[in-house]
Amino acid sequence: MDKLLETTKKILETMGFSDFSAEAEPEGRRIRIFINEGEWIKPWVPKLIGDFELLLRLMAVKAGSESVFVDVNNYRKERERLIVEIAKAAAKKAALTKIPVSLPTMNAYERRLVHTELSSRPDVKTESIGEGLARYVIVRPI
Repeated sequence: MDKLLETTKKILETMGFSDFSAEAEPEGRRIRIFINEGEWIKPWVPKLIGDFELLLRLMAVKAGSESVFVDVNNYRKERERLIVEIAKAAAKKAALTKIPVSLPTMNAYERRLVHTELSSRPDVKTESIGEGLARYVIVRPI
């Protein structure tokens, strides 16, 4: 994990970032990166996360260790919070109106967050529908 963290810092320096920090959470296999470069970087954060994950996954496989999750400027943490709030609102709407509620398309991890969050609710059930990138969750009242 330390080697992945050091490599991450070297990559950030090579990319020209001067005001950044990176820290590792070994127990969670996560690397958190904070880049202080102003507003221009915000639209690039999702792409940056994907690119870093790909690089670090390849390095981890080569080293024979587990892959890591990367978060930049707490983007993933905020996205997870937003997905959970959307799921709760959809469940409330479905339960009140007795009409199924379709959520927007989501990746597998985001759909899993929805299913997990709503699994303890006895008044709704969730189901993933669609194929590939068009896959989404429907929250159905019981």
